[in-house]
Amino acid sequence: MRAASQQRKDRYRQVILNALRQEGRPITSVDLAARLKAGGCELSERSVRIYLSELDAEGLTQPHGRRGGRSITAKGVAETRAARALDRVGYLSARIDQMTYRMTFDLHTRAGAVVVNLSLMAPQRLATAADKVCQVFAQGYAMGSRIALLGPGERLGDLVVPPDRVGFCTVSSITLNGVLLKHGIPTASRFGGLLEVRNRQPTRFVEMIDYDGTSIDPLEVFIRAGMTDYHGAIHDGNGVIGASFRELPEDSRHLVLSLADQLKTIGLGAFMAIGHAGQPLAGTPVSEGRIGAVIIGGLNPVAILEESGFRVDSRTMAGLMEFSQLVSYEELPARLRKHV
Repeated sequence: MRAASQQRKDRYRQVILNALRQEGRPITSVDLAARLKAGGCELSERSVRIYLSELDAEGLTQPHGRRGGRSITAKGVAETRAARALDRVGYLSARIDQMTYRMTFDLHTRAGAVVVNLSLMAPQRLATAADKVCQVFAQGYAMGSRIALLGPGERLGDLVVPPDRVGFCTVSSITLNGVLLKHGIPTASRFGGLLEVRNRQPTRFVEMIDYDGTSIDPLEVFIRAGMTDYHGAIHDGNGVIGASFRELPEDSRHLVLSLADQLKTIGLGAFMAIGHAGQPLAGTPVSEGRIGAVIIGGLNPVAILEESGFRVDSRTMAGLMEFSQLVSYEELPARLRKHV
C-alpha cells in the first residue's frame, strides 16, 4: 500500500513538473490546478501548493513572489528528462508493434482508425509558420497530405490539449505498417534517420538510429538537435529531411507498388523510394530476399517549426484517429483562424 502511495505521489510530481516545463513561464497554483484538471489530473489547488512547496525545497521549482507563481528550474527540467527516459526504456519497438496491430483502417473502404502524432503549441505560433508547414506537404516531404487540428480540451487517446494550445495531428508512418500487414505483407522497421535530398530526390541517409537501440523516436532527436534542413528542401529541393527505412519481402514488390499508388491517391502517400530485391537503396544495404523502402517521416511538417525557432512539444504515435476526421493540409490556415 505504501509503495502504491509513493508511486502515485511521484507521478503527481512529474505531472506538475511537466506542466511547468510546457508552460515555459511562471504560473500560479490556481492556473496550474486548472491546467492539470483539463489534462485529466484531478488535483486540488491545496494539493498543488503542497507539492510545489516540496519541489521548491528540492530546487526543482522556483517561486516568484506571493502572486508571481512558480517556474521550473534547470534542475527540474533535467528531472523530467530523466524520468521520461526511464519510463520509455523499450518503449519504441513495443509501441510500433502495438499501434500496428491496433489500427483498423481499411484501404478499400477508406474507413477506420490510423495512427497519428500529436504536437502541442500556441495557435499564434503555428499560424505564423503555417505557410512553411503547408509547403512541406505540397512538395511531398510529409507523410501524406492529411492533418487534424484539435482545440483546447479535446482529447487524443489519454492526452488532452491544454488551455491556450492547439493539437496539430499528422499521420504517423507506422500507419503504413498496419496497411501492409492487413494485405499480408510483414514490415521490418530498421531505422529512422536524416535523408539527404538533391533536386527533390532521395540520395543517402546521413544519420540514422536503429529502432531496436532507442527508446525515443529518432526523428525527435534529430529535430531537437537542429540537424534538419527543411528550408533548403522546400526552397530549391536540396536539404535534409526526416525519413525511415523499412525492409519488405522481395515477392511483395508488385503489391507494394500498387498499394503505394492507392495510398497516395487518398492522401496517405508515404513511400519516397522502393528498391529492388537485394539491392542497396539510398546508400543502405538490404538483406537477402528483401527489398528496401524509404518512408517519409510523419513529424516532418513539425520540424520546420523548430527550424523557425518555435519549440514544439510532440508525441509520436500519440493515438488512433478515425480517417474521416482528417482533412487536407490546405485547410490548416482556415481552421487556425478559429483559435487565434
